Amino acid sequence: MSFEIICVESISDIAAQDWDALAQGHPLLSHAYLEALESTRCAVPRTGWLPQHLALRRGGAVRAAMPLYAKSHSRGEYVFDQAWADAYGRYGMDYYPKLICAIPFTPVPGPRLLAHGQNDRLLLLEAAKQLLRDRGYSSLHVLFPGNEDLPALERAGLLFRGNVQFHWNNRGYSDMDAFIKELTQSKRKKLRQDRRRLAEAGIEFRWFTGREIDGPTLRYLYLCYVQTYLEHGNRPYLNLDFFERIHDRITESLAVVVAERRGTPVAAALNIRHEDRLFGRYWGCTEFVPGLHFETCYLQGIEYSIAHGIRVFEGGAQGEHKLARGMLPVQTWSAHWIEDPVFGPAIADFLHREQPFVDEYVAALHAHSPYRQDPETTPTASQASCPASRANQAEKPSG
Repeated sequence: MSFEIICVESISDIAAQDWDALAQGHPLLSHAYLEALESTRCAVPRTGWLPQHLALRRGGAVRAAMPLYAKSHSRGEYVFDQAWADAYGRYGMDYYPKLICAIPFTPVPGPRLLAHGQNDRLLLLEAAKQLLRDRGYSSLHVLFPGNEDLPALERAGLLFRGNVQFHWNNRGYSDMDAFIKELTQSKRKKLRQDRRRLAEAGIEFRWFTGREIDGPTLRYLYLCYVQTYLEHGNRPYLNLDFFERIHDRITESLAVVVAERRGTPVAAALNIRHEDRLFGRYWGCTEFVPGLHFETCYLQGIEYSIAHGIRVFEGGAQGEHKLARGMLPVQTWSAHWIEDPVFGPAIADFLHREQPFVDEYVAALHAHSPYRQDPETTPTASQASCPASRANQAEKPSG
């Protein structure tokens, strides 16, 4: 059947039901979430994000789609390519604008080429390459793709880059104490000391999900979010309007934990749930209390996951300190198409030489596992170096 691919500068130009039929129920990929980023002017040209979403149509129906943006900077991506941009600049060339396929401000791995088959994924990638050439973009970057995307990305000739995140895996723990008992003696002692000190300081935690998250709680969460960015000298990416819209639109996916001292809130963190995974997203505090960050962001998420039978808690990008809280390294990927005939091979060579260091880093982290027996949740270095092979293996039916 013949097909056409369209490029739109607003996700509103694609019907929500068509987009969501491809998004596999993932709240962070939902039409509502991405549209909220645009309609609240968080991911728009003024902030350096020009939507260039692709949709593949057959017989008038949308059969595949790709969340795509032209970027005038590299902020809010969590894959660091500023050195590449600097190299372009030193040679008098423009690295920006570039194309990225991603969820803005969100380092959560998952589907990026929204399609039911590899052929349609390849068609999307070829359309993105053509868009790059037609509009003069320097490169295409697919950030944090899921396993289902990797074979098409490799076949389309994109270059893979490995990175590391820290995820917690639920091994069927009956309660928080059962989890802590699995840690080494030094880690058990430290976690229990930290939690005891917070209790002695009068800190208590309350969880709010869905419609339990009222206006004051949401506004306090946003205040905490802004405070974190300002403390690091950065301007917040998101505004209160965005938080209010996702609260209205993906209500049942939201879970907020609030730390209180004698009934007064002192910290909060936003988590988003999708099926058997919990994603830790934003946090902040209005009063400094030693150990509050680690408890609010990580241990509370782990305890919530145990209580609700959630299989994986993803604590976000970077952070070796997460290892001591029971989160283990997991290799993630980005994929890159560099159009320039000189810089393309140079970056390919760089990535080829970089990957063994990433593999060694993962191995070193596992050598310092916080568990008495390492659960072995990551692939071997040889598997990690071949993402498409890993994806093919993961897609094989069992039995």
